[in-house]
Amino acid sequence: MQKAAIFLGFVPWIVFSVVAGPSTWMWAALAALLCSLILSVPSWRSTRSISVLDAAGLLFFGVLVVLALTLDRATLQPIEDRAQMLSSIVIALVALGSLAVGRPFTEYYARQQTPREYWNSPTFKQINRVITAVWGLVFVLNALCDAAVAYLGVTSDVFNWVVPIVAIVAAVKFTGWYPDHVTGRHQPQGAHEASAPPAQPA
Repeated sequence: MQKAAIFLGFVPWIVFSVVAGPSTWMWAALAALLCSLILSVPSWRSTRSISVLDAAGLLFFGVLVVLALTLDRATLQPIEDRAQMLSSIVIALVALGSLAVGRPFTEYYARQQTPREYWNSPTFKQINRVITAVWGLVFVLNALCDAAVAYLGVTSDVFNWVVPIVAIVAAVKFTGWYPDHVTGRHQPQGAHEASAPPAQPA
C-alpha cells in the first residue's frame, strides 16, 4: 500500500486538527472540506467511487460548514470548544467501524495497487485489517489527548502536538513496513518464499 495514498486521505483531517481553534474552527472546516473535494473529485471521475475517508470528510466538514452558516455563536459554543476532539472521534469511528463491518478502509487504496485476483486472498485481508486497526488506534489516542486537554485542563505540548505527531509518523512507518513483513519480501536472496500471492498493497 502506498503510504502517500493513505496519508493524503488523512490530509483534510490533519488540516482541520491543525487550524481548528475556538475562533478558527469554521475556517478550518471550510479548508478541510475543500481538501476533501480536491481529493475525492479525481477518484470519482476515474472510478465512480471514493474512499470512505473522503466520504466521511465531505459529510463531516460539510455539516460543520452548514452549522457555522446557520446557527448563532451561543449554540455553536460546544462545537467551538471541542472541534478537534470531535474530528478525532469521528475519524476513529470511521476507521474502526470499517474494520467492524469487514471492509477495512485501507482496502480502497490497496486495490489500486494490487491485481484484482488477490483482493480476496487471506494475506491481502490480513494486511488491511491490521493496518486499519493501527490507524484506528492512532486516532483513538489522538481523541484521548484532545479529551485530556479539554476536560483535564492539560496544556502541555506533549498532548497537543508531540503524542499525536509521533503516533501518526509511527503509523505511516508501520504502513510501509508491514506488507513487506507479511509477504516475506525481506527474506534473504535465494531463500524459498512462501506460496502467498503478492497481495501486499504496496
